[in-house]
Formats: sequence, structure tokens, C-alpha cells
Amino acid sequence: MAQRRLTYIQAVNEALRQEMRRDPSIILMGEDIAGGAGREEQGIVDAWGGPFGVTKGLIQEFGAERVRDTPISEMGFIGAAVGAAMTGLRPVVELIFSDFLGVALDQIMNQAAKMRYLLAGEVKVPLVIRTTFGASLTGSQYLGGGTGPQHSQALYAPLVHIPGLKCIAPSNAYHAKGLYAAAIRDDNPVVIFDHKLLYPQHVPVPEEAYTLPIGRAEVRREGRDVTLVGISRMVDVCLEAASALAQEGIQAEVIDLLSLSPLDEEAVLGSLARTKRLVIVDESYPRCSVAGDIAALAADKGFDFLDAPVKTVTSPHAHIPYSSALEELYLPNAARVVAVVKEVMGKE
Repeated sequence: MAQRRLTYIQAVNEALRQEMRRDPSIILMGEDIAGGAGREEQGIVDAWGGPFGVTKGLIQEFGAERVRDTPISEMGFIGAAVGAAMTGLRPVVELIFSDFLGVALDQIMNQAAKMRYLLAGEVKVPLVIRTTFGASLTGSQYLGGGTGPQHSQALYAPLVHIPGLKCIAPSNAYHAKGLYAAAIRDDNPVVIFDHKLLYPQHVPVPEEAYTLPIGRAEVRREGRDVTLVGISRMVDVCLEAASALAQEGIQAEVIDLLSLSPLDEEAVLGSLARTKRLVIVDESYPRCSVAGDIAALAADKGFDFLDAPVKTVTSPHAHIPYSSALEELYLPNAARVVAVVKEVMGKE
């Protein structure tokens, strides 16, 4: 029998639905996540499900008390979600784009992240903030692509910097369903970063509910010559580069980071011990980045393993352009990864 395949969107929707059936304390909040709440008398119950349709259909099963449209006031509704999490509910709140983190940063950084610490662990904060990131590329079915510097940034690094927050970045539908369920069941605030370009991709996904451990990376391809570490969509870029390198006799091991905080240092260092070379691929800006953090980890704890300098392949330290041609040049791709691997292998 062929395995059931779901898109990333379908997998997240299923995870939310299964978790809400399991636990009545779970609520959803966000801008237009129902797109019809309060207009039932007009026959409008579920018009949108958010800009990407992730929550479509949930209000019809769980009602407007548990699936709540909010005003366009990110600081307000994320603050409300923090309070709800502290008083017995398990909110899943949608911040449409990670670019909008600045609007609600005080609630995330100074409230959600610190409450358990400030109250000596006596209060749980089971809050999930789900958001999107990444350039859309012109021609994408989402937003038409080319969304420019205010809707395309990969802004996980600022939140990874903050203690008290768990940050995860699933790389496909299978990981998304399992990590979403784990995040919802966690008693700490978890921020989930979905890459927009992963939404239409589909892979086999089990029908039953399951969780995947937060804080654990995964080896997606084994190799002996170089380690490629990827984040979210960049894992696909690493896998494409590894396939191209294999044609030239270079065996690349691909690590899917999955969890940005906590970071699976053991997985990265264990792979480095086997391959002796490390290239990190990160769509985010290069300065103060997750890629830079992993490079520092390798230099500090894996220096004796290294046969070549650690390299990173990132976007430039510049704003993301609207132009489709410039956007293609801006983003890391497999060709750039292949070129950097050949450099560290001494095969330029």
C-alpha cells in the first residue's frame, strides 16, 4: 500500500486538529485564522484559515471560542496569549511573518521567555508562537513571490539569542507534524518557524498523532568527506548539493538541524568528528547568525577534528530585494554550496 502523503500545510493542520481533539485547553489565536468569526449570521464561518490556509476548517469543528480571530495588534494578542498560557490554557498564536517580531518583541522577550524564571518555576507558560519566514521566490503560489525585505526575512537568530525560548524550524511535513505536537505539549514557550516555500511540498506522514523530540537534529544523508548543516528549506539545498557532489566522488553528510534552541551540539560535533570538514547553510543574514554560532561551536569544541576551515553559505548582509532576478542571486543555492565544499576539500 502506498504511503499517505501530506503537504506541509496539511500536516500542520492535522497536528493542530489532533492536539485540539486531545486537549480542550488548546486554543488558536491570530489574524484571520478563521476569517469569518463573528459573521456566522451572514453564513460566513470559515473564509480563509490565515493567509496560507493553515488553520482552515478548524473553527467549524472547535468553534469561535477556541479558534479566535484577532485585531491587527501583534503586541496585544501575543500578550493575551502569554496571559492565557499562565492561567490554564495552551494557546497556539500565529504571527503571520517573522518580520513582525519587532512589533511584539517585548511580550515575547520580556514576558513569555522570562515568566518561569521570574516565578521560580511555579508557573508554566505552555505557549506556541508559529510564524513564517524566508524569501518566497517569484512564481511561488504564496504571495506571488518577491515579497521584499519586510515579508521575507529569516529572523530566528534574535529569538535563539534569548534564554527561555525554544525555537524550532521543521524541514518537511513529517517533521512539522511531529514537532508541532511536541511544541503544543511542552510547558515552555516554543516559537516555530515555517518556511513559506515548504508549504506545498509533500512527503509521507503517518495518520496517527506522534511527537518528535525538540532539541534533536537528524542525519538526512550519511557521508564521510564533509558535513553540511542545513536549517529548514536549506536542508533541501544541502541534499541537492550532496547529490551533485556525489557525482564527483565527494560524499557529504547532511545534518537537518530542526531545533535551533536547544541546539543538538552532539549531532553536529559527532558528524564533524567523522568527516573533518564543516559547511553551514543558512538563509539568514551572516552577522550574529545561527550559522556563525555553529561555526563558533566547531572552533571551540571541535577544533581538533578539523582538517579545513569552517565555512558558511548564507545570504549577504543586505536587505532582501523585490526583484526576482536579484532574489535568486541573493539566496544560498546548491551551486554555491558545491563551490564552497570543493574549496574546503582543496578541489577548486
